[in-house]
Amino acid sequence: MSTWDTYPRRPLIMGIVNVTPDSFSDGGAHLAESAAIAHGKALVAAGADIIDVGGESTRPGARPISAAEEQARVLGVVKNLAAAGVVVSIDTLHAETAKAAAELGASFVNDVSGGLADPAMAAAVADAGIAYVIGHWRGTPQTMRNYADYADPVEEVCRELAARAAAAVQAGVPPGRIVLDPGLGFAKRAPHNWHLLSRLDRLQELGHPVLIGASRKRFLAGLVPAGAAPSGRDLPTAVLSVLAAQHQVWGVRVHDVEMTRIALGTWAAWQSAAGSPG
Repeated sequence: MSTWDTYPRRPLIMGIVNVTPDSFSDGGAHLAESAAIAHGKALVAAGADIIDVGGESTRPGARPISAAEEQARVLGVVKNLAAAGVVVSIDTLHAETAKAAAELGASFVNDVSGGLADPAMAAAVADAGIAYVIGHWRGTPQTMRNYADYADPVEEVCRELAARAAAAVQAGVPPGRIVLDPGLGFAKRAPHNWHLLSRLDRLQELGHPVLIGASRKRFLAGLVPAGAAPSGRDLPTAVLSVLAAQHQVWGVRVHDVEMTRIALGTWAAWQSAAGSPG
């Protein structure tokens, strides 16, 4: 058994499957159901612990779609992956989609709005008896740029996330099934994202596991050559995953699972050696 398998504090890797025509990094690449299923299985083979299936882009300016259109894209993917033994997360703003995906075997709901987009979401998650990833956001994909204004981004995000977690508990979600995501890039400019990453300890003080979703986001563009494709941000994403691991986050959500797996495996080997006399 490898160090990767035995090291107890490594983050879980959540691999991204976008079943969309318009996601910022890979829109259209896995829009066909067969392609999305194959990609999900490939990510598991590369080291993903969870596959996050989404059918609606939430990039700034993205157009909203109906729950029915979203379900037409994602439910077959969820069903097939879950039937193959994959741990599936449904990335959705719609309570109807969350409920349908749970019935098909999804184990997590990843709601980047933290229940703000659909007030019925928390109750739907509670009824399904699955885990709830609560993201921080302000506004909508169409308006979020207007809300990227913070006197203290760390404290304000923590306060707003705590409120969303409390609302979920009030709706019946057990506290032990809640994961918090600071929502990097959602109503945040680059300095806000870096401030939040520098204070993961403060986020963890909220008492819930923390998921970091920095993969390929725009605030990483300044770290790579000008004009590089979003996939060119996979190296800084992997570095961030290691830094997040050092702060004992629960998970990292990434596009390039293999690079992240290698980076975290290297970190795990280092950590294990540091605690062993040889």
